[in-house]
Amino acid sequence: MGELVTSDVKFRAMRHEDVERAVEMSRALSWPHREEDWALFLTLGHGIVAEVDGEVIGTICGFPYGDHAATLGMVIVDDAHQGKGYGRQLMQAMLDHLGNRTVLLQATVEGAPLYEKLGFVDIGTLHQHQGTIPLAPLAALRSGERIRPLGSSEQTPGELYSKATGTDRHAMMRALTAQDSTVVLTHDDIPVGFALLRRFGRGWSVAPVVAPDADGAKALILHWLAQNAGNFTRLDVTGESGLSPWLEGLGLPRVDTVRMMARGPLPKTTGDATLFALTTQALG
Repeated sequence: MGELVTSDVKFRAMRHEDVERAVEMSRALSWPHREEDWALFLTLGHGIVAEVDGEVIGTICGFPYGDHAATLGMVIVDDAHQGKGYGRQLMQAMLDHLGNRTVLLQATVEGAPLYEKLGFVDIGTLHQHQGTIPLAPLAALRSGERIRPLGSSEQTPGELYSKATGTDRHAMMRALTAQDSTVVLTHDDIPVGFALLRRFGRGWSVAPVVAPDADGAKALILHWLAQNAGNFTRLDVTGESGLSPWLEGLGLPRVDTVRMMARGPLPKTTGDATLFALTTQALG
């Protein structure tokens, strides 16, 4: 986007040199994002900042997935500039940038009233679980199932994630699997699910998790929890998944629940793959 000046605030595209300030603002909200996490957002999508007197006082990030859908997140306005309509202006600038795409987001309690005014409606809930598990039980695989590392040129994550969400996730998954550890769940040697272990925030994240059913998702999650025992680990699971009570039983407490919201018709999913845990709340 080009620069847009409204009264005393300027809206412009976020640049990599803005990341340090963005980290400062997100930490003020007790969000765990590191510079590396913000840099990844800029690599995978587009950021817009609000600037007053040369200082960044607001941020938003959007992530198009093909021509028909997108997610957005990292909507922040500095405390000293609250109540001036900057959050709404940032949202409108990003919605204009994303065009006619259906837009999905995860809404905090504070942000939900604004999103409702902009036409977003509830589509579910998302439960954030995090903590340190000293020891996880072994994954129980069914007959014909196997968990194996992702092949070096394999496109399974992009294909399954796209089917599970009805959005084009190939480019995003190529970027993530190039830098993060990935395992694939197979049934009779046919890939049916996958999960990544990613460095994120305060520690590690098992994300995303795509599987044919809850038992497959549990097997993938347990694989990484066992590998990552003793380390701080986070999962963001959908309410529809039914995994939240199971994670609490493992000793990974639920620390927050947010509203999943959408503006526009929901993408149509295909195939037998289901999204159980999101990559991040911003990326969906």
